[in-house]
Amino acid sequence: MLNRIKKAVVLGTCILSLGFCSLFTSCSYIDKISGKSGKNTLISKSSSAYETMQKNFEKILSNKNLTDETRYAVVSRIAGNMLSVQDYNSLILFLTEWVEENPDDMYNGYWLLMTAYAYLNNNAQPMAEYYFERVINNCNDLIVKGQSIHYLSYQYLIQLSTNSANRINYFNQLINRFPSMISETEMLYRLALEYEKEGEWDQVIKTLTKFLAKDDAQTVVIAGHPNAYTEAKQLIDFSNSTKSWTFESLNSLISTIKNAIDNYNWAALDRYRSKVNFFAVSWRQDSEDTSLPDDFSMGNFMNGNTIRYSSSLDESSSPTEAYLKTTGWSNYVSTWYLYFRKVNFPADPDIHGRWEWAGIYYGEKM
Repeated sequence: MLNRIKKAVVLGTCILSLGFCSLFTSCSYIDKISGKSGKNTLISKSSSAYETMQKNFEKILSNKNLTDETRYAVVSRIAGNMLSVQDYNSLILFLTEWVEENPDDMYNGYWLLMTAYAYLNNNAQPMAEYYFERVINNCNDLIVKGQSIHYLSYQYLIQLSTNSANRINYFNQLINRFPSMISETEMLYRLALEYEKEGEWDQVIKTLTKFLAKDDAQTVVIAGHPNAYTEAKQLIDFSNSTKSWTFESLNSLISTIKNAIDNYNWAALDRYRSKVNFFAVSWRQDSEDTSLPDDFSMGNFMNGNTIRYSSSLDESSSPTEAYLKTTGWSNYVSTWYLYFRKVNFPADPDIHGRWEWAGIYYGEKM
């Protein structure tokens, strides 16, 4: 189940420094107007040079006859200067007033993106999220210096939003609109995690099936989820199985297993063990890293041996996991702990909460 991968989603590959300072500054049109080389040498927003330059640009901007190209360059330089000296409050005020007073400016999406970034640097994440949303919902996409403002907004919104329904939308938009700019394989896996949080199990299964079908599903590196492929495959394999080996209660499962041992009925034991994700490992091994050979059978260990089991479950058993100590399986490793677990599969309410014999631990407990 995905319960093993319910870690906080930290989308490492999507954490963007973005180079906002370079994205929002340096314009050849303004360099020509101001006589500057374009290199920002401003040190402090309180310096006379800074104040003089900003006033000069504001004077230029007041000219109603500017071309769209020059007007964009002037606004970009004024805002870029504010950004370079980290005057985020002035930047927010300037840009929000500009957008309000110039609703037809084709670059308003860009100015709102910069506003969101300023709020982010002011540690005002809710306001940043609001403005990133405005960029997407109210403005056409723009390519500014090779960057899509919608793409950048989605990347930041994934970081900021704590609402799984919203994050589902963001992941889907990235997958559908920007497939060449992302790892679609990683996005599908993370999308499945969000569907799980919302309890949309049909979508979890559908999305993880798409994930597993990707050529790089086994090799993709997903920060925080080193076993993504294995765990996704286990879930989908279980989903596609008959699940006929599950029992309504732990007591009925244990009783059936004990009866099969008493009668040395290895065929029954083979029938009752899980047909998906069953493991047989030592206590030092990771149960997720070991798969049984196709010809594994309890009959290989029961014939000629005297098998015994404890009268009660091991004291480490819990409401969701149980261990039964058994002995006599072989001269090499006589003690086996049979491992039982409650099925965690909300996608099927008829199966969820039943019990299965899920594996074997060889040797005495560590």
